Amino acid sequence: MRLAMHLSFAIEKKELLSETIGRVRKAFLDAGLDEPAIRFTFVDSAMKKGAPIDRALKRHPEMERFLTFRPLMLGTSELRMLSNSSSGDPAEFSTLQAITSGVPRTYAFLGVWMHFHASVFGEKLIGLPKMGDSLPGVIVTDNKWVTGRKRALSVYTTVEVDESTQEPPPNPPAVDAVIKAFGKARRIEQVPISVSKGGTLPAVPPETLQALQAIVADYRARMKEIVERAGLPHDLPPAADLRVQNPGVVAGPRKAALESTFKPMGYSCKGGSGEFHLTRRTSGNLAIELYLDVGTWSHSVTAIFHVRGMAFKGSLTIPVAPRDFSAQYPIGDAAQWQRIVENLAAMVRELDRSFVPEIEHAAGPSPAWYQPAP
Repeated sequence: MRLAMHLSFAIEKKELLSETIGRVRKAFLDAGLDEPAIRFTFVDSAMKKGAPIDRALKRHPEMERFLTFRPLMLGTSELRMLSNSSSGDPAEFSTLQAITSGVPRTYAFLGVWMHFHASVFGEKLIGLPKMGDSLPGVIVTDNKWVTGRKRALSVYTTVEVDESTQEPPPNPPAVDAVIKAFGKARRIEQVPISVSKGGTLPAVPPETLQALQAIVADYRARMKEIVERAGLPHDLPPAADLRVQNPGVVAGPRKAALESTFKPMGYSCKGGSGEFHLTRRTSGNLAIELYLDVGTWSHSVTAIFHVRGMAFKGSLTIPVAPRDFSAQYPIGDAAQWQRIVENLAAMVRELDRSFVPEIEHAAGPSPAWYQPAP
């Protein structure tokens, strides 16, 4: 089995895009690698005089050969862009750095994708980023967003892994040296892929996925019955009644109540600014999570119970009141939050008793090296 890994790294807000790509190139060279192959895409936002691409071509006419029109995704309209993502034809790094030094003030591109590749990272693999032409490597993106520019630095690697091993094999030393240059990854995602005759297949057979989907659909349809079996200790009122009572009341710190209630159940608790993740691991290496949104949009709680295994996930939105299945439930004051937490614990105990074993039986165990993305 092949395991694709996606590692996300933080970028300093004040760092220029040209400085970021310069740092990536330096990481390759410092690791003893040759000049990385760079695939780039600069997407224009409009067909009008003075658009970013026109200004870039005026200063760098040698980039004219990369001008093209194509959709970013199937079914979308064509966009004007400078790109070598399909051909791989090289451009001078000094030119790319000069253009990126003007993003976004001089060149307000709709999006910028820069992909750095060396053969030590591995060969083409379907499912990796399109703008990298499905090659592993390092991706830098800078996109226009509603709140301003959104920049990201990611590393994609692939290794061959045996399901019976405790840990995936290490990357080649040069790949690890490149990764180390970016600091500690803030997020790691695993994408297991079965490879057969040059093609890629899902790591979980279709019939297993169908069985898992049927279990999830059954539990969603019987949620009222499951709530009754859980025996929620507090008969909380409907959400609509609470929304008109004391709208300015808040619960204060919420983590302590979660930890004191869920730790005896084997769950650890992370979070605190708008969301919490309560997690445990089964003997079959499935990751169980109660995800709580407690204030991203309002002073309400949304609870989602996840069972994650290698290449699959089963999720249920669970209610906190026995007679109200609203997706969001008002938190209220500290006493109300404690009651909500105790009701959630009752729901989780019931799902741990019934839902989790059914999913684990249908899916089978996951490898010991499996780690879900946080």
